[in-house]
Amino acid sequence: MDILSNSETLAPIFSEIETILGKDTYDMWLRPAVFGFENQTLTIQLPNPFWQKTIQTRYEHIIKDAFLKHTGLDITVSYIIKEVKDPVQAVLENAPQTPAAAPVIKKSPFPARLNSSYRFDNFIESPSNRFAYKAAQAVVNKMGNRENNPLVIYSTPGLGKTHLLHAIGNQILQQNPGARVLYMSGEEFVGEYIEALQNKSSESFRKKYRSLDCFLMDDIQFVAGKSASELEFFYTFNALFESRKQIVLSSDRTPQQLDLDERLSSRLLSGIITEIKKPNLETRIAILRQKRDSIHFDIGDDVIAFIAEGIQTNIRELEGSLFRLVSYCSTHGVIPTIPIAKELLADILSQEEERLAINVGSIKKVVGKHFKINTEDFTSKRKTQSVAWPRQIAMFLCTELTDLSLPEIGREFNRDHSTVVHARDLVKEKVKNDPFFAAEINQIISDIKAVDKK
Repeated sequence: MDILSNSETLAPIFSEIETILGKDTYDMWLRPAVFGFENQTLTIQLPNPFWQKTIQTRYEHIIKDAFLKHTGLDITVSYIIKEVKDPVQAVLENAPQTPAAAPVIKKSPFPARLNSSYRFDNFIESPSNRFAYKAAQAVVNKMGNRENNPLVIYSTPGLGKTHLLHAIGNQILQQNPGARVLYMSGEEFVGEYIEALQNKSSESFRKKYRSLDCFLMDDIQFVAGKSASELEFFYTFNALFESRKQIVLSSDRTPQQLDLDERLSSRLLSGIITEIKKPNLETRIAILRQKRDSIHFDIGDDVIAFIAEGIQTNIRELEGSLFRLVSYCSTHGVIPTIPIAKELLADILSQEEERLAINVGSIKKVVGKHFKINTEDFTSKRKTQSVAWPRQIAMFLCTELTDLSLPEIGREFNRDHSTVVHARDLVKEKVKNDPFFAAEINQIISDIKAVDKK
């Protein structure tokens, strides 16, 4: 920045840019950058792509307008990313050395593919996940027991399913290092099965999975609907189940809502089915405090509370926002404050506000107005096409625009979850195949968002 400050031509330009943006925004995003100007090209050197994206989308047009006004030049802006060591990692490396809280897990000769940082002792238990947490611990203590087998954990993305699956595996290996435990996603299972078919190695594939003591599969919905892979999983499931080996699965919906073969669906329903719901404010604050303390970075509780209040639907986004703030403040040598967090996380917070603003009531209101039916019709027993079709569209929009589970949506319409599934799939198929109907749905969505911004 010193080169520009010492230039009689450029200093007034950046002074005006600072006036337009405001001192706080200017200091946050532009002052730390390294600038160069030659042949009508302004070069901006930055430490990471995120910084580039922010300047490019929010402030580049202001910079170019200022140059045009003062110099008459329509400049080109070029970005150079000079990667620096990850500040979060630097914070971790420079943190005071304390005795490791994690138990030492002996290396198993079998490749379990587990993340050792996901453990029971660093999972924040709360009312929203307590049953899932207790059920996961019970699996370790009574592995393969019929009353806990299989364990199916479902929730919307980013609420801790994966953490619990890894925690189960890590705890089993801590107690029995020789156990054959394997974690794998549904997508990876399908890919590996296809590869086994292509390589004519189906027998070794089956031997690998059917010799497990505990099979942890994340996102089983990726297996659903793929007939050959689903059948192979069914046989694998049966072999493990009959041998009293443990099976733990996660999904983004209940087994009844998955497009599974009836026999497999029945098997899944014979075990423990548990849901993880969205965490409340106190839980979100506890999660952020734990992450803050684990990296020994000084962030005040006021900033922690601000982030927790702003990001309510996804723990992964919650933790990612904290690390983004740590990265920025560590790079700039500044103390985290609410104004900095508000500016830095503006994109995430605005998306969260939009998600939270849309509710079932506003969807019913707009769909009802569009199709000229009363709000009461959505919960009535009327089945005429003039009412049933708008009701199905409203249900579909609830699955797309809110974070409610299918049973919760069903209750809003005085229906069960299977009716919501039928409505969702029916409308989704019509949107896919009818461009005019898709345009109509897009207009309704725009109207819903407009209502919630008023």
